[in-house]
Amino acid sequence: MLCGETAAALWGGPLPLALAHGLAIHGGLLPVHVGAFGTAPLVRTAGVVGNRARVETTSVRILDGIPVASPASTWASLGALTLTDLVALGDSFCRVWREGPGRPDPGRAPASTVEQLRLAIGSGRRVGIVRLREAVELVREDSWSPRESALRCLIVHAGLPEPALNHDVYDARGRFLGCVDLAYPARKIAIEYHGVLHHTRYARDVERVAALRAAGWTVIEVTAALFADEVEVLRRVRRALAG
Repeated sequence: MLCGETAAALWGGPLPLALAHGLAIHGGLLPVHVGAFGTAPLVRTAGVVGNRARVETTSVRILDGIPVASPASTWASLGALTLTDLVALGDSFCRVWREGPGRPDPGRAPASTVEQLRLAIGSGRRVGIVRLREAVELVREDSWSPRESALRCLIVHAGLPEPALNHDVYDARGRFLGCVDLAYPARKIAIEYHGVLHHTRYARDVERVAALRAAGWTVIEVTAALFADEVEVLRRVRRALAG
């Protein structure tokens, strides 16, 4: 049975942000995590990490003919991750693929649900149980990327109001202006995270932000460089909320 971070990747979950950054720099590869139930021998070979699994805490699904720990069991087994990484992974697994302009794969089933994560936490002893219990309360169903999840966690942990996620904005005539990453709709404040973009995507984002501002929205644009300065990100959000 594949488990741990290997299972998380197979279910489409994001790597821990720090780990993904390190791999990108060093060109490294993750080991394959293989679990064994009961007293079955652990796999011991180069590039493989053997894990002891328990029937009461690990449910298994078949993915492309291979037994893999379920998304909920996988998430609950990774309590050693940071709180932010747990939230990002939970957000990814529990994303509800809703209808809406430009939204991909509407109706696609989520890999897991928040309730399934809670049940997995309560199925037995867990590493990082306190962090898991805190994280599951922060998991949401409409976050589209781990950076969005991290940005939301930063804002919430600073004591600021929790923003809405991927909020569809329309102008006074009902024309769709865009889906913003995080928003305070009543205050017409949008927070947009910009990763590394292809030039065509960049052009679309410039036009979208311009349309939002023309409609009276305050748009806070967060790049990777800005996100590294958490104090400045929070200062800009607080300033917008106070305006």
